[in-house]
Amino acid sequence: MIPLSVLDLSPIPEGHDAGQALRNSAELARHAEALGYNRYWMAEHHNMPGIASAATAVSLAHVAQGTTRIRFGAGGIMLPNHAPLTVAEQFGTLAALYPGRVDLGLGRAPGTDQITAHALRRTLQGDVDSFPQDVMELMSYFRPAQPGQRVQAVPGAGLEMSFWILGSSTYGAQLAAALGLPYAFASHFAPAALHDAIAIYRERFRPSEYLEKPHVMVGANLHAAPTDEEARFLFSSHQQSFVNLRTGQPGKLPRPKEGFYESLDPYAQRMLDNSLSCTIVGGPDAVRKGLHDLIERTGADELMLTGHIHDIEARKRSYAILAEVAADVAVAA
Repeated sequence: MIPLSVLDLSPIPEGHDAGQALRNSAELARHAEALGYNRYWMAEHHNMPGIASAATAVSLAHVAQGTTRIRFGAGGIMLPNHAPLTVAEQFGTLAALYPGRVDLGLGRAPGTDQITAHALRRTLQGDVDSFPQDVMELMSYFRPAQPGQRVQAVPGAGLEMSFWILGSSTYGAQLAAALGLPYAFASHFAPAALHDAIAIYRERFRPSEYLEKPHVMVGANLHAAPTDEEARFLFSSHQQSFVNLRTGQPGKLPRPKEGFYESLDPYAQRMLDNSLSCTIVGGPDAVRKGLHDLIERTGADELMLTGHIHDIEARKRSYAILAEVAADVAVAA
């Protein structure tokens, strides 16, 4: 069975605050480690009332202290928001504290609106176009410092770091292939270019000091429960949140709502169907089939699963069901 990993945006459920969301994340990371998941990633988003992981490196330090083996990292850091040296120092600190366990996924989008992006990094104009140069500068800070080198990342220089390129278009696929880095595709919310991006990445991949052959991680949503009916009910929180975001009304993660999808107009239903097409929803049998179909359809080397479930215990149970189903599939294979 291919490796399974967890993507956590540290959602802030209705009725709770950011502190509780981050405590939930720490609990989920320990749970994922116990279940045998490969990685635990958090994502950078800003000016989002329902997401607590804006200070991603700080959030990761919080959750990592309760784990011992699972890899953890950013999926991702939105590099246009930051000076590469700052990111190198932050993740160099994590690498110094947790050697050999840190992943640094890098994205080209700001992860927010343009006004907030300007507030984050006031020299934003032109930074998106310099993304490849920023990536290479950032990577250089982790090489051993040379005599006379005037700018160093401390901590960072000489420490092990696993770099990833993230993307939702073919741009990131081309860059990851050119640099010889692993590639993670954000198909959990933007699946349209998934197959084209994977094909380009694999066709153009050039081996590097970091990676000998292509490695593709595919993002998907997971809402598993003992029954199909309960899973669909839990999924309604994610659907509500997505509709709210797309209609300019972002907020905390709503409580599940019976019949929400059916209450939408056909346009909104098609939007959800298209944007969230890489989603596994259901009881164990449906999850088993969904997992098999996604792997067959994409040829992924690894899957990254995220699930916006309001109740943390139901969310933990969802990942436990997937782990059990994956073990069954591995035995059957």
